[in-house]
Amino acid sequence: MRARLFSTFRALSHENPLGLPGRRLPPIAPKPGQGLPPSGSIPAMGRSIPVARSIPGVQKIIVVSSAKGGVGKSTVSVNLALALSSAGKRVGLLDADIFGPSVPRLMNLSGEPRLSESGKLVPMVNYGLKSMSMGYLVDTEKPVVWRGLMVMKALQQLMWDVEWGVWMSWFLICRPEPEIRSAVVVSTPQDIALIDAVKGVNMFKKVDVPILGMVQNMSVFTCPNCSHTTHIFGSEGVARECKKHSIELLGDVPLDATICSDADVGKPTVVARDGPLSDAYHKIAGAVIKKLWG
Repeated sequence: MRARLFSTFRALSHENPLGLPGRRLPPIAPKPGQGLPPSGSIPAMGRSIPVARSIPGVQKIIVVSSAKGGVGKSTVSVNLALALSSAGKRVGLLDADIFGPSVPRLMNLSGEPRLSESGKLVPMVNYGLKSMSMGYLVDTEKPVVWRGLMVMKALQQLMWDVEWGVWMSWFLICRPEPEIRSAVVVSTPQDIALIDAVKGVNMFKKVDVPILGMVQNMSVFTCPNCSHTTHIFGSEGVARECKKHSIELLGDVPLDATICSDADVGKPTVVARDGPLSDAYHKIAGAVIKKLWG
C-alpha cells in the first residue's frame, strides 16, 4: 500500500475531488441497450438523475439521520455500529458529513488512509470496526472549501472508491445517499429538534426508504450524587411522533457526562464500560437486527 498526497485547496477535478490515481469514470446514465453501470463504478456528474447502484460486498445499507445538527447522530452511529459488530454482524461505517466530520475523534483515529494496489482508499480500523471519513483526509483545523458537485462527488468516492474488502452484512451511513435500504432517525425530545426530525421522516417516506424507527437521544439525566432523574429536554416527544407517524421507537439513550468524556478520548460508550448507557445502545442494535432479520 502507498501514501496519497491530498489537499482541499488543490485544483482537483470535479470528477475526482479526492485526487485518487487512475479514476476512470463512466457516464452518469446508460445509453439505450447498455444496461446499468458496473457495480462499484461512479457515474460522472451531470444534470440527469443518478443511477441507483450497489456498493460491492455490502448487503444492507442503513442511514442514520437527524435532519438537525447537535442531537447526537454521529455518537449514535458509532455506538450502534459497534453494538451491531459485537452482536456478530460485519459492519462498516461511513461518516458522510463532509464539512464537520466527527467519526475520527469518536473512533480515536488519525492520519491519512493508505491506498490499495488498485488505487482505492483503505478504511481505517479501530475497535474491530472499519470506517471512512472526510476527517481522515484533511487536517482537523483546515476547512473543506468545496461546494456543489465537488461535495457530491467526494461523497460518492468515499463510498465507491474505498477498498471495503470482504462481504459486509451492514453498512451505516451518517446522512443519506443513494441506494439506502433503511433509515434510523435520531432526535432529542424537545419540539425544536423534533420539527426537523419529522421533516426527515417525511423525506424518507416520500422517497420510499423504509424507516426502522427513531432513537430518542438525551432522554433523561440522572444526578450522579442523589440519583434524582430529570427530563431536561422533555420526556415523551419522540414517542409521541413515533405514534403519530406509525413508526417504532427503537430506544432511549440517557444524557450522561461520560458520553462527552468518552468521546473526547475516542473511546465510544459501547467499548468504554458496561452500564445503562451501553445497554441502551445494545438494545437499539437488537431492535434493528429484529426489524431487518426477524
